[in-house]
Amino acid sequence: MKSALAMVISYLIGSLSFGYLAGRLLKGIDIREFGSGNTGSTNILRTLGVGPAAVVFILDVSKGLAAVYLAKALGLGPSLIMLSGVAVVVGHNWPVFFNFRGGRGIATSLGVLFGLAPGVMLIALAAGVAVIAVTRYVSLGSITGAALVPFLMLAFRLPPAYLFFGALLAILAVFRHRQNIKRLLNGTENKLGKKVVIGEKRENR
Repeated sequence: MKSALAMVISYLIGSLSFGYLAGRLLKGIDIREFGSGNTGSTNILRTLGVGPAAVVFILDVSKGLAAVYLAKALGLGPSLIMLSGVAVVVGHNWPVFFNFRGGRGIATSLGVLFGLAPGVMLIALAAGVAVIAVTRYVSLGSITGAALVPFLMLAFRLPPAYLFFGALLAILAVFRHRQNIKRLLNGTENKLGKKVVIGEKRENR
Protein backbone atom coordinates (compact mmCIF):
# COMPACT_ATOMS: atom_id res chain seq x y z
CA MET A 1 0.00 0.00 0.00
CA LYS A 2 2.79 2.41 0.93
CA SER A 3 4.70 1.62 -2.25
CA ALA A 4 1.67 2.23 -4.46
CA LEU A 5 0.95 5.49 -2.63
CA ALA A 6 4.54 6.64 -3.07
CA MET A 7 4.51 5.90 -6.79
CA VAL A 8 1.17 7.60 -7.40
CA ILE A 9 2.16 10.71 -5.46
CA SER A 10 5.57 10.76 -7.15
CA TYR A 11 3.94 10.59 -10.56
CA LEU A 12 1.61 13.45 -9.64
CA ILE A 13 4.55 15.50 -8.34
CA GLY A 14 6.32 14.90 -11.63
CA SER A 15 3.21 15.99 -13.49
CA LEU A 16 3.51 19.51 -12.08
CA SER A 17 4.87 21.19 -15.20
CA PHE A 18 6.68 24.30 -14.02
CA GLY A 19 7.92 25.04 -17.53
CA TYR A 20 4.37 25.14 -18.85
CA LEU A 21 3.27 27.37 -15.97
CA ALA A 22 6.21 29.72 -16.58
CA GLY A 23 5.18 30.16 -20.20
CA ARG A 24 1.59 30.86 -19.27
CA LEU A 25 2.39 33.25 -16.41
CA LEU A 26 5.20 35.21 -18.05
CA LYS A 27 4.17 35.34 -21.71
CA GLY A 28 0.68 33.90 -21.87
CA ILE A 29 1.90 31.13 -24.18
CA ASP A 30 1.97 27.36 -24.30
CA ILE A 31 5.74 26.78 -24.20
CA ARG A 32 5.21 23.45 -25.97
CA GLU A 33 4.32 25.33 -29.15
CA PHE A 34 7.74 26.97 -29.39
CA GLY A 35 11.34 25.89 -29.82
CA SER A 36 11.82 22.21 -29.09
CA GLY A 37 8.20 21.82 -28.04
CA ASN A 38 8.94 20.59 -24.52
CA THR A 39 8.70 22.13 -21.06
CA GLY A 40 12.31 21.70 -19.93
CA SER A 41 14.65 24.44 -18.79
CA THR A 42 16.61 24.53 -22.06
CA ASN A 43 13.49 25.44 -24.02
CA ILE A 44 12.57 27.92 -21.29
CA LEU A 45 16.04 29.49 -21.63
CA ARG A 46 15.68 29.87 -25.37
CA THR A 47 12.11 31.19 -25.15
CA LEU A 48 11.81 33.10 -21.86
CA GLY A 49 15.37 33.82 -20.74
CA VAL A 50 17.95 32.93 -18.10
CA GLY A 51 15.98 33.78 -14.95
CA PRO A 52 12.87 31.71 -15.72
CA ALA A 53 15.06 28.85 -16.98
CA ALA A 54 17.05 28.78 -13.72
CA VAL A 55 13.88 28.75 -11.62
CA VAL A 56 12.30 25.98 -13.72
CA PHE A 57 15.50 23.92 -13.54
CA ILE A 58 15.64 24.18 -9.73
CA LEU A 59 11.95 23.31 -9.38
CA ASP A 60 12.27 20.34 -11.73
CA VAL A 61 15.27 19.05 -9.77
CA SER A 62 13.26 19.51 -6.57
CA LYS A 63 10.51 17.24 -7.92
CA GLY A 64 12.94 14.34 -8.17
CA LEU A 65 14.34 15.02 -4.73
CA ALA A 66 10.83 15.22 -3.25
CA ALA A 67 9.92 11.80 -4.65
CA VAL A 68 12.99 10.22 -3.02
CA TYR A 69 12.37 11.88 0.33
CA LEU A 70 8.73 10.80 0.24
CA ALA A 71 9.65 7.16 -0.40
CA LYS A 72 12.28 7.25 2.34
CA ALA A 73 9.84 8.86 4.78
CA LEU A 74 7.42 6.00 4.12
CA GLY A 75 10.17 3.54 5.06
CA LEU A 76 10.48 1.95 1.62
CA GLY A 77 13.52 -0.06 0.54
CA PRO A 78 15.94 0.73 -2.32
CA SER A 79 13.91 -1.02 -5.03
CA LEU A 80 10.71 0.81 -4.17
CA ILE A 81 12.54 4.11 -3.80
CA MET A 82 13.84 3.54 -7.32
CA LEU A 83 10.33 2.94 -8.60
CA SER A 84 9.21 6.20 -7.03
CA GLY A 85 12.12 7.87 -8.81
CA VAL A 86 11.03 6.36 -12.09
CA ALA A 87 7.44 7.47 -11.44
CA VAL A 88 8.39 11.11 -10.89
CA VAL A 89 10.47 11.18 -14.09
CA VAL A 90 7.63 9.55 -16.05
CA GLY A 91 5.28 12.16 -14.60
CA HIS A 92 7.59 14.95 -15.75
CA ASN A 93 7.87 13.50 -19.24
CA TRP A 94 4.20 12.57 -19.60
CA PRO A 95 2.23 14.79 -17.15
CA VAL A 96 -1.37 13.81 -16.57
CA PHE A 97 -2.34 17.45 -15.92
CA PHE A 98 -1.01 18.67 -19.28
CA ASN A 99 -2.18 16.14 -21.87
CA PHE A 100 0.89 13.95 -21.30
CA ARG A 101 3.21 16.45 -23.03
CA GLY A 102 6.09 17.43 -20.79
CA GLY A 103 9.86 17.61 -20.74
CA ARG A 104 12.72 15.18 -21.19
CA GLY A 105 13.32 14.32 -17.56
CA ILE A 106 16.99 15.27 -17.16
CA ALA A 107 16.60 17.83 -14.37
CA THR A 108 14.09 15.68 -12.48
CA SER A 109 16.40 12.68 -12.84
CA LEU A 110 19.22 14.76 -11.37
CA GLY A 111 17.00 15.41 -8.36
CA VAL A 112 16.37 11.70 -7.91
CA LEU A 113 20.08 10.97 -8.20
CA PHE A 114 20.93 13.73 -5.74
CA GLY A 115 18.64 12.14 -3.17
CA LEU A 116 20.07 8.66 -3.73
CA ALA A 117 23.68 8.93 -4.84
CA PRO A 118 25.02 12.50 -4.74
CA GLY A 119 28.47 11.41 -5.91
CA VAL A 120 27.03 9.81 -9.04
CA MET A 121 24.90 12.86 -9.72
CA LEU A 122 27.81 15.30 -9.38
CA ILE A 123 30.08 13.33 -11.71
CA ALA A 124 27.34 12.82 -14.31
CA LEU A 125 26.41 16.50 -14.09
CA ALA A 126 30.05 17.59 -14.42
CA ALA A 127 30.51 15.37 -17.47
CA GLY A 128 27.35 16.72 -19.08
CA VAL A 129 28.32 20.33 -18.39
CA ALA A 130 31.80 19.70 -19.82
CA VAL A 131 30.33 18.33 -23.05
CA ILE A 132 27.97 21.32 -23.29
CA ALA A 133 30.85 23.74 -22.66
CA VAL A 134 32.91 22.19 -25.46
CA THR A 135 30.18 21.53 -28.04
CA ARG A 136 27.41 23.95 -26.95
CA TYR A 137 24.91 21.16 -27.55
CA VAL A 138 22.72 20.78 -24.45
CA SER A 139 21.13 17.62 -25.81
CA LEU A 140 24.52 15.94 -26.28
CA GLY A 141 25.57 16.87 -22.75
CA SER A 142 22.31 15.54 -21.34
CA ILE A 143 22.62 12.25 -23.18
CA THR A 144 26.27 11.88 -22.18
CA GLY A 145 25.57 12.49 -18.49
CA ALA A 146 22.61 10.11 -18.48
CA ALA A 147 24.56 7.39 -20.30
CA LEU A 148 27.31 7.55 -17.66
CA VAL A 149 24.93 6.97 -14.76
CA PRO A 150 24.66 3.14 -14.87
CA PHE A 151 28.45 2.82 -15.17
CA LEU A 152 28.92 5.18 -12.24
CA MET A 153 26.43 3.11 -10.23
CA LEU A 154 28.64 0.09 -10.89
CA ALA A 155 31.81 1.99 -10.03
CA PHE A 156 30.32 3.12 -6.70
CA ARG A 157 29.14 -0.46 -6.03
CA LEU A 158 25.60 0.65 -5.34
CA PRO A 159 22.67 -1.80 -4.89
CA PRO A 160 21.27 -3.53 -8.02
CA ALA A 161 18.12 -1.41 -7.82
CA TYR A 162 20.24 1.70 -8.29
CA LEU A 163 21.86 0.17 -11.37
CA PHE A 164 18.41 -0.62 -12.75
CA PHE A 165 17.34 2.99 -12.29
CA GLY A 166 20.54 4.22 -13.90
CA ALA A 167 20.02 2.01 -16.94
CA LEU A 168 16.38 3.04 -17.24
CA LEU A 169 17.36 6.70 -16.93
CA ALA A 170 19.83 6.30 -19.79
CA ILE A 171 17.21 4.56 -21.96
CA LEU A 172 14.61 7.25 -21.24
CA ALA A 173 17.12 10.01 -21.98
CA VAL A 174 18.00 8.53 -25.37
CA PHE A 175 14.33 7.91 -26.19
CA ARG A 176 13.26 11.44 -25.26
CA HIS A 177 16.17 12.94 -27.20
CA ARG A 178 15.66 10.83 -30.33
CA GLN A 179 14.81 13.86 -32.50
CA ASN A 180 17.83 15.71 -31.10
CA ILE A 181 20.01 12.73 -32.00
CA LYS A 182 18.73 12.87 -35.58
CA ARG A 183 19.51 16.59 -35.76
CA LEU A 184 22.95 16.04 -34.23
CA LEU A 185 23.70 13.45 -36.89
CA ASN A 186 22.38 15.76 -39.61
CA GLY A 187 24.27 18.78 -38.24
CA THR A 188 21.05 20.76 -37.72
CA GLU A 189 20.80 20.71 -33.91
CA ASN A 190 20.57 24.15 -32.31
CA LYS A 191 23.45 25.18 -30.08
CA LEU A 192 23.21 26.78 -26.66
CA GLY A 193 22.46 30.48 -26.97
CA LYS A 194 20.05 30.33 -29.89
CA LYS A 195 16.94 32.33 -29.06
CA VAL A 196 13.38 31.48 -29.99
CA VAL A 197 11.22 34.22 -31.42
CA ILE A 198 7.62 34.04 -30.25
CA GLY A 199 5.65 32.92 -33.27
CA GLU A 200 8.55 30.90 -34.66
CA LYS A 201 7.60 27.44 -35.84
CA ARG A 202 8.71 24.86 -33.29
CA GLU A 203 11.11 22.08 -34.13
CA ASN A 204 9.92 18.55 -34.85
CA ARG A 205 9.97 16.48 -31.71
